[in-house]
Amino acid sequence: MTLTPRREAILRAIVSEYVATGIPVASKVIALTDLRVSPATIRNEVTALEDEGYVTRPHTSAGAVPTDRAYRLFVESIGGDAQLPLADQLLIAGVCHDAGDELDKRLRLIATLLAHFVHNAALVTQPKPTKATLRHLHIVSLQDTLALLILVMCEPAVVRQRTLILQAPYTQDELTELSNRLSARLAGMSANQVRKEVEVVGQDRELLLQIGDMMMAEDKPELGRAYLEGLHLVLSQPEFAKSHRTLTLLRLVEREDWLETALGPESVDEGIRVIIGQENREEALQDLSLVIANYGLTGRVKGVIGVVGPKRMDYTKAISSVNYLSAILSESLDDSAQQERSDT
Repeated sequence: MTLTPRREAILRAIVSEYVATGIPVASKVIALTDLRVSPATIRNEVTALEDEGYVTRPHTSAGAVPTDRAYRLFVESIGGDAQLPLADQLLIAGVCHDAGDELDKRLRLIATLLAHFVHNAALVTQPKPTKATLRHLHIVSLQDTLALLILVMCEPAVVRQRTLILQAPYTQDELTELSNRLSARLAGMSANQVRKEVEVVGQDRELLLQIGDMMMAEDKPELGRAYLEGLHLVLSQPEFAKSHRTLTLLRLVEREDWLETALGPESVDEGIRVIIGQENREEALQDLSLVIANYGLTGRVKGVIGVVGPKRMDYTKAISSVNYLSAILSESLDDSAQQERSDT
């Protein structure tokens, strides 16, 4: 059902006031806005909004509280391309510029910055190649028939290792020669291309299978390590201070796969994704909203950045902040990829 312009304006006023205060919004408060509508008319319209499922009231004489449906309408009116004010962009860009080149520290700093900027929890996942390609490999002798296989994949650089049981004793010089030969042959190949090499030449078959398996594991559609900062900013807010869901939420985020479980397969979508209340797959998140975006290099590497907070979060600021930081992270990855190519 489409809302009338007046009803939609009243609903926006309710959402904005409730986001700011967390207190049910009385008709007299709405009347103080520039709607130029009498309190009696506002009361009638709020009753209609309640009947249509956009607001609820704790009891008959109480003020209005937005429902998930109201927040969804509000978010859709903002759009996914909301932009931060220039002053905020310059502040964030300055902090990111000073973050240094070490990826882990940079991502953690950006998560902390975003959390305090939007006064909610923020998360950033490590960028993960959508299709791993081999840069080079090393084989290091551990014992006569035991070695360590080290793969360096890009972009960005990812290092993985696996212990190998060799069919015969090898010296380190022999393993180094083998490493150099395979690196030259396999450089730039994907997992599927490496596995096809097994069919082309039988030599080094078992080793090629091991390399292919390690690279296939990198290609699984899963998220990289997640940095979650500012959870205390959510749990300290009035609606969570005494909530029975607090312990459940803490237990959820202790799981390594909590974000993948929460987002599901739709996490591959482009652009901003806002998940509100009951739209969350996880029960522990159903008092919360998530504002999520991908960042990375199209078709090559992808990470996730987002905000986790109460349903009454400032969606405009959350969406615009996530938009801006995802763009900064994507540019940073592009710069790093260009630097890697120039170094090789």
